[in-house]
Amino acid sequence: MKEEHDAGVISVLLERFEKQRLPRLLDLEKKVEASETLNDYELSFLREIYSDIQKIMPLIERHPEYHSLFSRAVDLYKTIASKALDNEK
Repeated sequence: MKEEHDAGVISVLLERFEKQRLPRLLDLEKKVEASETLNDYELSFLREIYSDIQKIMPLIERHPEYHSLFSRAVDLYKTIASKALDNEK
């Protein structure tokens, strides 16, 4: 039963990531790479992403087939956050 539940949750998370989160993250990446700063709305979005990362880690740990994708997404988040911080200086 847990496997079925996990599969459903993963399916929803992947769809949301592909259609909503990833496009916004890529837009933010372009923005920070252009040395622009992020506005409050964009920073709130990054905080939401960080919170989600923390919440889904146990699920990802149970499903190693998603480790690579999850790691790449976390790396993208870290790149954006780090560059945004540099741009604020």
